[in-house]
Amino acid sequence: MKTIIVPVDFSEHSIFALKAAAQLAKKHNAEILALHMLELSDTFLTRGEATHTNETIFYFKLAKQKFEEFLEQDYLKDVSVTPLVKHYKVFSEVNDVAKENEADLIIMGSHGSNGFSELFVGSNTEKVVRHSDIPVLVVKEETNALQFKNIVFASDFTDEVVTPFIKANTLFKKLGAKLNLVYVNTPGDYFLTSSEMRKKVDAFLEKTECKNDINNISFVSDFTVEKGVLNYANEANMDAISVATHGRTGISHFFSGSISEDIANHATKPVITFKI
Repeated sequence: MKTIIVPVDFSEHSIFALKAAAQLAKKHNAEILALHMLELSDTFLTRGEATHTNETIFYFKLAKQKFEEFLEQDYLKDVSVTPLVKHYKVFSEVNDVAKENEADLIIMGSHGSNGFSELFVGSNTEKVVRHSDIPVLVVKEETNALQFKNIVFASDFTDEVVTPFIKANTLFKKLGAKLNLVYVNTPGDYFLTSSEMRKKVDAFLEKTECKNDINNISFVSDFTVEKGVLNYANEANMDAISVATHGRTGISHFFSGSISEDIANHATKPVITFKI
C-alpha cells in the first residue's frame, strides 16, 4: 500500500477519516493525498470570463490556505501528506484523481444512519463509492487503534462478485488481515440447504483461485441478509465488513434492494466497498 486518498470537507467525519488514514500510512509507509473539492455556485460559474478567472484564483488560494491550516495536526506528523484542491465538486472525479495517482484506497468518514439520515441517500460518500474503481473504506467514528486482523467478506457468491472478491483479497493481504466469508441464508425463494450453500461457495472459490487464503467460512440464517451480516460481524468480533457494490443497477439476490448499501448504512464497524 503506497497511496491513500482522503476527501476532506473540514467536517468532524473527515477528521475521523484522516486519523484512520494516518494510522494505515504509518504502518505501511504510505502517502496520504488529502483532497478538497472547492464548491462554486452555478451563478458564479456563469459570470464573465475575466471576473470568473480572477475570483476563481482568489477562492482557490483561500481554500488552499484554509486546507493547509486544517492539515496541521499532531496525528499527521511523520506522515507524508499532499494537499490537493480542485475547483469542482463532481464526486466521480475522485476516481480520476485515484487513477492518476495510482492510489490503493480511498478513506471517507460518514455519520451513517441516524433516523431519516442515511449514508447512501444523496451523500458525498455514496457518490464516491458508486464511482470509485478502487476500494473505499468508510469509517463512522474516531479510532486511535485502527486494526484489521479479521475482515468478513459478505456476498451471495455469484459470478459477478469474482473480480471484486479478488481485489478484496489482494487488499486484505496488504493490510495483513485474515479473510473470512459469510453467506446468509434467508427464508423464501432464495433458501438453500446446507449442502447447496457449501457447493455454491466452493464453486465460487474455485473460480477465484483464492481458496487457500480463506481463514473461515460461515453460513448463518436470518430473516434478512443485512441483519445476518451485521449480527455475524458483531458476534465474531470482526474488525471490518467488506461488500461488493454496483449501486442500484444490480439484479442478483444479494444486491437487489441495495443490500450492500444497507449494510454500509447501518454497520457500526468500518465498511470496505469494492465496485463490481
